[in-house]
Formats: sequence, C-alpha cells, structure tokens
Amino acid sequence: MSTCSNGRRKFLKQSGLAAASLVFSGCSGTASFFAGAEKKRPNILFAIADDWSWPHASIVGDKVVKTPTFDRVAREGVMFTNAFVSSPSCTPSRGAILTGQWHWRLEDGGNLFGTIPAKFTVYPDLLEQAGYHVGYMRKGWSPGQYKPGGWKRNPAGKRYRDFAEFMQQREEGKPFCFWFGSSDPHRGYEWQSGIKSGMKLDDVDVPACLPDSETVRTDICDYFWEVQRFDRQVGEILKTIEDAGELDNTLVVITSDNGMPFPRCKSNIYNMGTHVPLAVRWPDRVKAGRVVEDFISLTDLAPTFLEAAGLEPTKEMTARSFVNVLLSGQSGRIDRTRDKVLTGKERHTLCRPGNASYPMRAIRTQDFLYIRNFRPELWPAGDPEWREGYWPKMPYGDIDGSPTKTYMMEHRDEPQAKKLFELGFGKRPAEELYDLQSDPGELNNVADKTEYAEIKNKLAAALTAELKATADPRVVGGADAFDNYPYYGG
Repeated sequence: MSTCSNGRRKFLKQSGLAAASLVFSGCSGTASFFAGAEKKRPNILFAIADDWSWPHASIVGDKVVKTPTFDRVAREGVMFTNAFVSSPSCTPSRGAILTGQWHWRLEDGGNLFGTIPAKFTVYPDLLEQAGYHVGYMRKGWSPGQYKPGGWKRNPAGKRYRDFAEFMQQREEGKPFCFWFGSSDPHRGYEWQSGIKSGMKLDDVDVPACLPDSETVRTDICDYFWEVQRFDRQVGEILKTIEDAGELDNTLVVITSDNGMPFPRCKSNIYNMGTHVPLAVRWPDRVKAGRVVEDFISLTDLAPTFLEAAGLEPTKEMTARSFVNVLLSGQSGRIDRTRDKVLTGKERHTLCRPGNASYPMRAIRTQDFLYIRNFRPELWPAGDPEWREGYWPKMPYGDIDGSPTKTYMMEHRDEPQAKKLFELGFGKRPAEELYDLQSDPGELNNVADKTEYAEIKNKLAAALTAELKATADPRVVGGADAFDNYPYYGG
C-alpha cells in the first residue's frame, strides 16, 4: 500500500487537528490481500455514466427511473450511499479517477476541455504493464485533447469500437480491464422521450433546488430515459462476460462522473453535482447484499483496482484503496476513518472575463457541507450576459442549456422560482455551510449563524489542512495557472 508522508502527519499534528476526527488519512492501513496466497487476478469492468446523480436508481427508491443492471450489481455486491466525485465536471473528474489524485494536483487536467500531462501515471497503464488487456469504448478521459499532454493514446487506454472487438483482441488467459464510458445521460435530450416511454410526470420527485413545474418534470423524465439507456447497455456487456463464464471473477463498478445537468447540480459542489451512484460486484471475493455508508471518493477507484490486481498504488496517489471495505463482509459504517470527503472545481466553461474560473473547495461529512468560494465577486454560474469570446454562446454558461434553465430564467421573478433562481444563478458568499440533517436540499446557508460557528471553524480548518497537505495551488500558490491553461473546446 502507499506510504503516508511524515511531513504531512507533522503538519496535521502541528495544526491541532486530530487525524481520527476531521483530517483525512492517506493510508488504508491494510496489507495486500494477495500476500501469501495464489489468487487469480480479477477482470475489471468500469462503467461510467455521464452526468448521473444519486439517488436516481430504482433500487434506491426512485419511482420513475428503472435501472435493473445497477440494481443487480448492487444486490449481488455492495451499494455505496456516500460516493462523491473529485469535481462535478467531466474532464477533471475523469482525470482524478484515472490518476487516483485530487484534480487540483493535475495542472491542465484540473479544467474542463484541458489536457492532462503525461507525467501523471494512470491505473490502466499500470495494469497493462502488469499483463492486463486494457481498453475503452466511447467516452474515456474527455473532453479535451490528450496529445498536447504528451500522450500517444487516450489515458483510459486503447480505444475499441465496442466490447466485442475488445474481447476478440484479448490474448487467451489475460485478465482484462475495460472502461465503458457512456455519453448518457449527457445533454441534449429528445423532448418528451421519457413521457413517450411511459413515465408519469406525477411520480417525479423534483430535487429541492429546482422549481416544480410540468416543464421541469418533463425534462427530468428525458434525463431518466438516458439513464435507462446507459443501464441497459451496461447490462449487455455484463451478459457477454457472463456468457463467457467470467462474470464472477470480474470486479464490476458502475458509477458516474458528476451529477445531473440541471441548475445548481452539475458544475456545482452541492450534493446534486457531486454525489453519485456507486455499486460494486465481485462474487469471488465480495459478500453480496450489502449497503455501505462509508464515504468514498471516486479517486479511490485507482488504488482499489491496483490492489485488487495485486499491485501497489503509486506514491503520488492521494487516494486510498477501499478493498478493506469490500472484503469486510459488513454493511453500514465499516472504516471509521471514512467519515468525510473532499470535492472542488476550477474552470468549467469560458463564461467570465479573462477566462476566469470560479474556484471552489468543500468538505462533506454526514451532517454538514462546508464550501469555500475563492472568488465570491464572480458569477458562479457564469456571467448573466454573453460576451464575444465566451463559450458556450449563452448567459450563465456553466449551466448546460436546457428547458429547465430556460424555464427558471423566464420565471425568475415569480414566487415559486425566485429563491431557487438566486441559489442556482446568483452570486454566493465566500463561505457556505449547510446543516444536512435539517436542510437536506442545501437551500439555507448557515455559515454566518452564531450557533454554527464552532462546527464551521472546525470544518474550515480541516479543509485547509488537507488542501495544504495535498499541495492545492489555491492555498499553496500558483493558482493563476488554472485561468491560463489552454481550452481545447468550444
């Protein structure tokens, strides 16, 4: 396993923060479970949706969307109720998953439509070097351009037309590691595709951050329709593996790169932007039918895949394997050090003067979400008026164009939508704090309330400590580079 930094431990000790309370541990504390035993290396299937939020899966209780494949993997494996992305933006989120590092450490890779320097090691390369057959289909590390970073191929591996072609080119006896990167449920959607498939508007549970209207409910059903297509296509891959007799020794992971493409969701570090579904199935090693509440960052997948294959994570990885949680056989809270997670964002689209980002960092526990906005003078969703040189060519460019966005802009002054419009489109203070027990929809910022001062200060100190320990440019210097990295999109 990876080695903890003595300097990091010294800093945390000097800062007065207990490692068991609000500071993250960089080590799992467990030896490789392959030690002293001959185990067959597992295949690895990683299926990642594009813009899918928790809790939009039928096994979680949603009455509209149907996800039989995700449900199966969760029933026959482990469902994680507290899985979070590093960043609610495609490029940095996927880069963090591949490298096992927080996206703020990835230089150009911390931005949407950037590149990722080839000096950052990715888990597919390590597995390939260890004898795995590695590849991906559709959306791998993306969007952006990998060649300027020094890569000869996508960091997710060699690209294949489909899973059948990938399997045909596998040498007999080789374990495989495959990345299925769907483009669902990314926009755009076919209007009323959900309704036409039989979904009922009255059954839709509208997120608290969105106004309840027929337009919004219809838009959510169209999003659900694409979630279902992703789920169906993952099921087709599983059937191929099962027909080959290899499913039980395949570590299957189903998740998403960030939250649903709606206002105050994707590109935001509130729950609907960073909290994603995660189910893991591996019958040969992992007990089925479990629900785990430990906090998991998707950056933890890279060291988890490596440990499952009998390899050591690299010393640069800030993430840690959760193989110990998978093998525990338990439900609920298992690893007591997994009681929080970090998230953040840098530049998403070009929607502010000087290509400025709207940098945010957050620490999330079971009870609270604390957010630090480094540039509260800017518009978090992008400038209200489009200017020449901005991309995309619309106001509030960090919010994907959609019927819901248009509805909220057109009804911004009406009582039903006014507060939600301000929360989703307006400016924000330097600090935000949400009491998730009394306000699960994260609508009421209590950062300035006296009764929350102690918890806010503890969370702020813990966040600062971790950002310093992981060399975040926002706290150690050099953050202006995020505004100047090339943007290879638009």
